Order: sequence, then structure tokens, then C-alpha cells
Amino acid sequence: MGREIERKFLVEKALWQPQGHGFSVRQGYLPQAGELLVRIRTQDGRAFLTLKGRTTGITRAEFEYEIPAADAAELLPFCRRPLIEKVRYHEEVAGHLWEIDCFSGENDGLIVAEIELQSETEAFTRPDWLGAEVSGDPRYYNANLTDHPYRTWGKG
Repeated sequence: MGREIERKFLVEKALWQPQGHGFSVRQGYLPQAGELLVRIRTQDGRAFLTLKGRTTGITRAEFEYEIPAADAAELLPFCRRPLIEKVRYHEEVAGHLWEIDCFSGENDGLIVAEIELQSETEAFTRPDWLGAEVSGDPRYYNANLTDHPYRTWGKG
């Protein structure tokens, strides 16, 4: 079974600068029925269908399949709004790959770093630009940013 063990952190904007080329990402979530989350993602001309199970701790089932970009373009209109728009940067720190997402659109201003681990207890080096951990905070799940965009937090 596919699984994802991931920790998520805010990024200290004053301490982090992009290293290298970022990848434009656009993704949406099909209306959810039951516990399975279905994501459609386009990233620099490629497209993916991802199935995600419920998160327990920092682990969840995850299955990802590359699909034709034309299929993704036809599926995105069925996804909840707003779509997630971001630029993703990759940085290697002490043998671990970090994915840093700089959100735009309705989530403009949010920068989150994620690290995938082999186990929930795996040790890793914290880069100096790493801020507070938000792994267990559902507000920062991309699927929830669709329903409650970052720009609306603290308003209403």
C-alpha cells in the first residue's frame, strides 16, 4: 500500500530565499464522498491524479498516477473552488528533500515547507528558515485551503 509520512512547517519569510527553479502547480479537489480525497494536479505540463486517505498522526495512504494533461484540464472544472495555485521549490538539506510551496491567488502570502520521511520518528536537520510546525493543523491542508483560503483567515 502507498503511504505518505509528511511533516509540514511554516517558513520564516525573512530567512528563506528560493534556490533554483520553481514549478508552477495548479490543483483542485473533487467533491468528497466518504474518506477518500481525490486531487487533480498540473505541474509544468504534467498532470497527476492522487488518492489520499485519512491522516493518522503524520501518516496517510496515498496513491498517485500520472494522467494525460488534457484529462486534467477537463477534470479541474469539476473541482471545488478556489483552485490551489502555488510555486513549488525543491531544496535538499542534510540528505532530505524539502518542498517549499509559495501560494498565490486566494492563499497568497502563505509559504509552507514539507518533508517526507520514511518513519514518523525519523530525525532530520531543521533549516534555519523553518518556522512553526503545522503538521497537525487541518487549516494548512491544501484541501482545506480550498474551503477556507488563507486570505480569509481572521476575517468574518
